[in-house]
Amino acid sequence: MDKKLTLSKPEHVASNGLLDRRYFLKSSAAYLTAGSSMLMGSISHAQRSYPDYMTLPGAPLSGYGHRSVNEDHVQRYISLTRGTTGAGNSRTPLEKLHGIITPNGLHFERHHSGIPDINPDNHQLLIHGLVERPLVFSMENLMKYPMVSRFQYIECSGNSRPNLASEASDLTCGEIHGMISCCEWTGIPLSTLLAETGINPNAKWVLAEGADAAEMGRSIPIEKALDDTLIAIFQNGEAIRPENGYPLRILLPGYEGNISVKWLQRIKLSDVPLMTRDETSKYTDLQKNGTSEMFTLEMGVKSVIVSPSGKQQLGPHGIYEIRGLAWSGAGTITRVEVSADGGASWTDTLLTEPVMRKSLTQFRIPWEWNGQPAILMSRSYDDQGNRQPTRSEFIQNSGLQVNYHNNMIQSWQVNSEGQVQNVYV
Repeated sequence: MDKKLTLSKPEHVASNGLLDRRYFLKSSAAYLTAGSSMLMGSISHAQRSYPDYMTLPGAPLSGYGHRSVNEDHVQRYISLTRGTTGAGNSRTPLEKLHGIITPNGLHFERHHSGIPDINPDNHQLLIHGLVERPLVFSMENLMKYPMVSRFQYIECSGNSRPNLASEASDLTCGEIHGMISCCEWTGIPLSTLLAETGINPNAKWVLAEGADAAEMGRSIPIEKALDDTLIAIFQNGEAIRPENGYPLRILLPGYEGNISVKWLQRIKLSDVPLMTRDETSKYTDLQKNGTSEMFTLEMGVKSVIVSPSGKQQLGPHGIYEIRGLAWSGAGTITRVEVSADGGASWTDTLLTEPVMRKSLTQFRIPWEWNGQPAILMSRSYDDQGNRQPTRSEFIQNSGLQVNYHNNMIQSWQVNSEGQVQNVYV
């Protein structure tokens, strides 16, 4: 007689259906969410039918791999900016991905004047200003230096801007929060190249300038330049994609994405910040009293539930997995809590290894949905003592006139029909 498959009794740890974060580990049968199990009948080998792909030869080898045509629906969300040709952004579809690494073709984009077509054989990096020996590096020169690899996220400071509107927009997770991506970046520590040029004691700031038509330039504190700043050449093992800075970009872990200048061509050391166009006309934080703060470079501690999330549809009642991502510009995520009742009660989630500094961290927790309305929320903490703020806390501190650095808690409402929608709490 076949043994009956039974589930262990769910242990609720917070109201509205949240279960022990280790429930899936305790009972593999728990993965059989309502409506997801399939029973196999006793079909004989002779009765079995074979699809064409098992009876005919498949596609030949290729010089560069492509994803399945069945995955072509997984695309970035594109938003163009009026005025300059090629300006705008595309957002990573966070809700359609798993794990912490973003495929190169889905890494978010933000361009101010399109993507330059650069021949690496002609590209050079100049380091000058308050240095002892100004130097010019060709790509061939740079390839001779020892390189390091780091898993780091990049987040546009304008990420999550839709949630600064007066009313919540009915958008997907990627449409709201998709200006963040995480990759393995490989390159040369900037400190190594500055050791070659030598640093004048009066140097306090570093200008990074790109070779695009906008000639993007940003000022970097010298302390950051000598800490974990990377001159990145490779992204997830291959040359950086053109839309992400080919052949060279500077990478400043934990800082707002705009300062990780793409198509890097010049570094200048100075005793003062250079006050470039994008440090004055943009990327400043307007305060409630009308003043603006500059060089608020570090991104805050943040998290978002990617599933269930905006515009998704739940199936039958039963046990689901709440899955999300957390990150911090200050360091390492130490804890993520989830609420299913709009913040009335909270419980810890399970952090999925690896958990790395200034990288995306995946969290998950089982949730038993009984068909009643729910509001799902997450909040994260880092090793520097920072906690993700509620919407009301963010508004109290920063107001809604800001354009950047929105790290308020995201709320997803699940109605009795299983439809998921962005809401404000």
